[in-house]
Amino acid sequence: MDLESVRDSLIRQEDTIVFSLIERAKFPINSWAYSPPQNGVDAFSASSFLHSFVRESETLHAKAGRYENPEENPFFPDDLPPSMVPTHDYKQVLHPAGSSINVNKTIWDIYLNKLLPLFAAEGDDGNYGLTAACDLACLQAISRRIHYGKFVAEVKFKESPEEYGPAIHDQDRAGLMKMLTFEAVEEMVKKRVEKKATVFGQEVNLSDNSKSKETYKVDPSVVSRLYEEWVMPLTKQVQVEYLLRRLD
Repeated sequence: MDLESVRDSLIRQEDTIVFSLIERAKFPINSWAYSPPQNGVDAFSASSFLHSFVRESETLHAKAGRYENPEENPFFPDDLPPSMVPTHDYKQVLHPAGSSINVNKTIWDIYLNKLLPLFAAEGDDGNYGLTAACDLACLQAISRRIHYGKFVAEVKFKESPEEYGPAIHDQDRAGLMKMLTFEAVEEMVKKRVEKKATVFGQEVNLSDNSKSKETYKVDPSVVSRLYEEWVMPLTKQVQVEYLLRRLD
């Protein structure tokens, strides 16, 4: 694994995220799926329909060996059953002290309370099962992309250990964050995902009327905002947390 292969994976994951959002946008909010009991419990801990759907899905996926792959991070990692499929010898790329970093609780909160209202229409069509399945696909795609920061951090550290070493020894979070921030690259990523959302999500019109208003299944600016406000900052947060443990 090198920086080029990591970048290629991150670019491919952009496609997955855009397509998952497009699929979810077929359904309205369907807020019943997220309604917790009226007991003041936060959404991640409450026993909503989506909560149960994701838990049960992850149980099945664990039996199928999904979480043996170090690229996968479950939302509910406690008490997952062991894999029932033959064990694959995944190459141990990540440092053990940082491999268990998991920010899925934050991702869950952002998705339900900030992102979903930006692109899902108001209303309720009763398709709660299909809605939850699309939510799960979105959550998994976004989670995989953000947690891939662990691999990014490992590759960057191995390429320049002398550059990161002093900040790690000093446990300098701000210094590491500054070293990991490249505004020109982030601007390019924002433009690329917005362009992908424009291309993948446009309504195809065979009419020659060039004056017809372009419409999109998901507003491209929402995808750009997703990356700017949540995906890239959380990815860097994961990188910092990983690097802080890299010399443990």
